[in-house]
Amino acid sequence: MPPLALERSEPIATALFLLTFGGLLIASVILARASQRAGLPVVLLFLLVGVIAGEERLGGFGFQDYEFAYRVGTVALVMILLDGGFNTAFSSIRQVAAPAFTLATLGVLGTALVVAAGAYVLGLPWSTAMLLGGIVSSTDAAAVFALLRGSGMSLRHRVGTTLEVEGGLNDPLAVILTMVLTQNLLAPVAHGAIVVLQVLVQIGVGLGAGWGVGRIGTAALRRIRFPTGGLYPAFTLALAFIAYGAATLLHGSGFLAVFVAAALLGNTRLPYRASLVRAHDALAWLSQIVMFLILGLLVSPARLMDVALAGLSIGLLVALVARPIVTAVLLFPFRYEPREVAYIGLVGLRGAVPIILATFPVLAGAPGAEMIFNVVFFIVVVMSFVPGAMVPWLTRRFELESEEPPRPPAVLEIESPMPLRGELVSFYIDAELAVAGATIAELPFPEGASATLIVRGDELIAPRGWTVLMPGDHVYVLMPPEDREVIQLMFGRAEG
Repeated sequence: MPPLALERSEPIATALFLLTFGGLLIASVILARASQRAGLPVVLLFLLVGVIAGEERLGGFGFQDYEFAYRVGTVALVMILLDGGFNTAFSSIRQVAAPAFTLATLGVLGTALVVAAGAYVLGLPWSTAMLLGGIVSSTDAAAVFALLRGSGMSLRHRVGTTLEVEGGLNDPLAVILTMVLTQNLLAPVAHGAIVVLQVLVQIGVGLGAGWGVGRIGTAALRRIRFPTGGLYPAFTLALAFIAYGAATLLHGSGFLAVFVAAALLGNTRLPYRASLVRAHDALAWLSQIVMFLILGLLVSPARLMDVALAGLSIGLLVALVARPIVTAVLLFPFRYEPREVAYIGLVGLRGAVPIILATFPVLAGAPGAEMIFNVVFFIVVVMSFVPGAMVPWLTRRFELESEEPPRPPAVLEIESPMPLRGELVSFYIDAELAVAGATIAELPFPEGASATLIVRGDELIAPRGWTVLMPGDHVYVLMPPEDREVIQLMFGRAEG
């Protein structure tokens, strides 16, 4: 092709690619609301849009580049785990550390074994069945919370935190299992003790690398002042990439390192914190959309139909047998209520991680790898319906809706390039509080504290001495840190 023709064709091809991919993104975002109203995980919609685009070859799409999908998926998962870790409070982790860690380790192993046994009964060789079990053993808490947010519901603190912390911790072990079992398919491992040692090394190195990067990052953010707030998300994202890369090169779990480093960063007083939260939330959503679109491009409905029976059977086994039984056994010592145990067992949805893990054996050239990929894809789709579509109903049926007050319709935040000595905190005025019905002048505020704003429905009210606090109000109080306990005695627990 003459140079001039090449110069003309490349911009056109690039333009078509961006035009089509942009259209797919818009379609996914617009249809997301309809998906949530139907009670289905929004990620399922992203997958199906990708499948349709690949099958119809829209804009030239339709490829089998598993390596590209794996790389995109890895970067996307790093950004999703960064957002999850950044928003996980240490206080929440401490409350459910033991049960969540048990589910993220023994729960993953137990689920993998039960699924492997079921796949073996269906006719798969034991080594292949074990690999399949390891791939689908981890859960995706983000899918649960996305469904609940779409239906306007929230979970009780203990149940929601258990699911969230487990979801952040169980991916690394699933990755380790998949890598070890893939190697075992290609060249059988000499001794089981070697597998256990590999798992312990990956977890230990992942924890160490994440802690080191997180500590260095928090120290740097306290001392370095960037010229604009937009550079802070770039810096924290770079820290997440470094944590993943360092841990992986040291034969550790990169995903665990990202979650640990992000949790350390998120539990530190940082400049522009509100902007950081919004930026990472946006990146996490973009990552989910792009990741599922690209993963959807890897399959076709025809290939899925070839494994429909096996995928449906194993999907129902995971959702209704393996996960609930393993969860019930492991949570028994922790004195969860029976309905909490049943709920945690039933809503262990699968998301992008199993699909990305299913690309490992394909890239390694393991026997039967493409069949495993299609079965895993089918399982994720099945679990989006059962129990995915039932999550809001199960939450109401088990009476596990949070009793926390509704979020304020307007949010007031302070942005600063440096940590400030003072807090702006919102409180919900419950009818049972002593301050309900009182005027601002009647409240015994400490000298350094005052009410700064009242949000009442769609109305913003500037507090005056004669302003009466009404049940249902959201009150913002400006106070020094040492006055927080006194203020909470009047207004109760802070929002958010």
